Amino acid sequence: MPLTSYDSHDTPEVLDRREGPYGEVVLRRHGALLQIIANGCFLMDTSDGRSERRLVDAAAEALDGRAAPHLLIGGLGVGFSLVHASADPRWGRIAVVERERAVIDWHRAGPLAEVSRGALADPRTEIVEADLTDYVNETSATYDALCLDIDNGPDWTVTEGNDGLYSPAGLAGCARVLRPGGVLAVWSAQPSPEFEETLRNAGFQQVRTEEIPVARGVPDVVHLGVGPG
Repeated sequence: MPLTSYDSHDTPEVLDRREGPYGEVVLRRHGALLQIIANGCFLMDTSDGRSERRLVDAAAEALDGRAAPHLLIGGLGVGFSLVHASADPRWGRIAVVERERAVIDWHRAGPLAEVSRGALADPRTEIVEADLTDYVNETSATYDALCLDIDNGPDWTVTEGNDGLYSPAGLAGCARVLRPGGVLAVWSAQPSPEFEETLRNAGFQQVRTEEIPVARGVPDVVHLGVGPG
């Protein structure tokens, strides 16, 4: 996957622009990097990925050593979390819920296939096109870990409707799909003490926040909690 930095004076090239059910999504190439923009808000690019990889590892480490745990990833993004999970033989089934058809297309037959081709071919991998909030409230499947990376954090959502996912009702849905002792891990561009408190009030145990140093700026974080029950 490309990790090369780009010249800030380069003009990004728009590779695809789509109007989806939640607004506009754009895939750009900026130098060697691929970038996803949603409703004018920069979401992520292929420059690093260390925090997305740490999101998956932190969830695995918080589990109790159970064999072949099932992993649910909320948000396909540029594919870093999926690729990292697929490279780890400890995981059993790996399901990724992505609501934007454009993002799925970019991975299956577009420029992001260069990142995720191997992971998508992994027989453990399943891509589910759905809104995560709907999915966790409707599916009969259960998982040992749920890694959320669909926003810039609980306090900085991509669309207003995503706010509910981090509310008590939304967290109840997340807890619903977790097996006993299952782990919820939530990526964020900044710490959120309020979200930590919401996790505790929703019955999650062993709630903590782990900082992840990044190349520039304040650290990213992963909020962690063990599901109730």
